[in-house]
Order: sequence, then C-alpha cells, then structure tokens
Amino acid sequence: MTPLITANQLEEIINSGENVLLCDCRFDLVDPQAGRKAYEEGHIPGAIYIDLDKDLSGEKSGVNGRHPLPSPEAWAKTKTRLGMDSKTLVVAYDKQGSVYASRLWWMLKATGHAAAQIMDGGLDAWNGPIGTMARTAVPSPHAIEAMPYVGLVTVDGVLDNLQHKKSVVIDARANDRFHGQNETLDPIGGHIPGALNHFFKDNLSATLFKSPEQLYKDFVELLGPIKASEVIHQCGSGVTACHNLLAMEIAGLKGSRLYAGSWSEWCSDPSRPIEL
Repeated sequence: MTPLITANQLEEIINSGENVLLCDCRFDLVDPQAGRKAYEEGHIPGAIYIDLDKDLSGEKSGVNGRHPLPSPEAWAKTKTRLGMDSKTLVVAYDKQGSVYASRLWWMLKATGHAAAQIMDGGLDAWNGPIGTMARTAVPSPHAIEAMPYVGLVTVDGVLDNLQHKKSVVIDARANDRFHGQNETLDPIGGHIPGALNHFFKDNLSATLFKSPEQLYKDFVELLGPIKASEVIHQCGSGVTACHNLLAMEIAGLKGSRLYAGSWSEWCSDPSRPIEL
C-alpha cells in the first residue's frame, strides 16, 4: 500500500462503503486546543479527532522529550479504543502539511498496521462535503495486541552511534533552529553532533508532497552513498521527523528509523554533546 492517497481516491473509497477510519490530526504546538476547535468547526464527515498530546504521546517525565511515544501497551489500548484494528483502513489528514498525520502513520506502521495512508495535501486538497457533527470512535470488539515499535532508536542508540558512526542522523527542524538560532520550543539550541539538516517543509510543493522522483533526488543528494537503512530521523520532539521518514518512503528509500525523543530529549541531559 502506498503511503499517500489523493482526496479524489479517498472520496471514492468513502462512497463505495469500504471500511475506512478517517482521522483528523490537526494540531498547533503553541495552542494545543486549536486542532480540536478546528475539527469542531468543520471536518470531513465521519472523521474522528486524533490529539497529538492525548492520543499520540505518552507521559512526560521532564527528560524524555516534549512528545514521548506512548508505551506499546498504552498505544495498543488507544488503538483498541479508537477502533484501529488490522482490518480497518486508516486515513489520516491535517492542515499543517501532513506533519501530525505523519506521526499517526508512523506509529501505526511501526506497530504492524499495514493499512495506513495519508491524504496528500490535507484538508486543503479536499473538495468534498464538510461536516460539523463530531464522531465518537467505535472501539474494536477485541483488544489489539501490543507490538513493539519497529524502527525506533533510543537515546542510548544515538549516543552509541556517535562513537561507532554506523548511521547518520537527519534533523527535520528549520535551518536556524538546527544551528542553535531562534530556538523557542526547547531550552537549549543546537543539534546532535554530525547530524545533517533537511527541513521537513522541503518535502512539499505548496501543501502536496513533491513527486517520488524529486524526493528521491533530494535525499540522494543529501545522503550520497549512505543507505536508507543507515538513516536515523529526528526533529524537536519526534513529530516532523516522521514527515522526513514518510518522504523517504514515498521516494522508495525504505528502512530508515526514528529517534522519537529527538532534540527535546537530547538536550535535557547536559552531559550529551551539542553542536552549533
């Protein structure tokens, strides 16, 4: 299954009566209530709302990042509550360039849910009807089994990589934040030593993803001979990193991994090295 689905393709699936779960993932890091408010004001009919903080993140300890992944057991319970069983096609969208939809897509794929896609272009690409009636998720009749996140790299793994250099880190943040400038979300600026920078917005042409051919060209120019399986993605809190991982998948560069704790976890320990 390709990672992306067009708005027209999605509308055809909805009209066919196929079992599809639409997930509205709109969110705002500065105003965490803005996404749900936007959903209540208008969304694709039948969509449920997915909250980055409440549904796609675990408990924060102060040292595990701003959006730590929920444990596999907690995520399985959330999938059960939301009705995300393996037979259901899950299609995610947002209005922020597919950033938050990418997080949901990665969490599903990494825990064995193959039928997951993102509506390319998000709500801006949708020409169908808009509704205001909130849909309550229908839980799965059977508890979904907890599965470990495949392709997840821990902070210890990133630290070990600094010594052995078996992989390269790609940082999805804007170039100024990568260089420790204009940092507003985390207490310390800079980046992981040796990391490369690929701003997630460079994956887009307006609100749509660039073509697979162009994304392939962009990442090959960045990586050179480095294989996709040797890439670790990170960002500020493990969200926009999923956008880069998704873009590589679209380009046919499969097998890269995610450091979900990302910069907000890395910089919480002053013993970890920082590069400006």
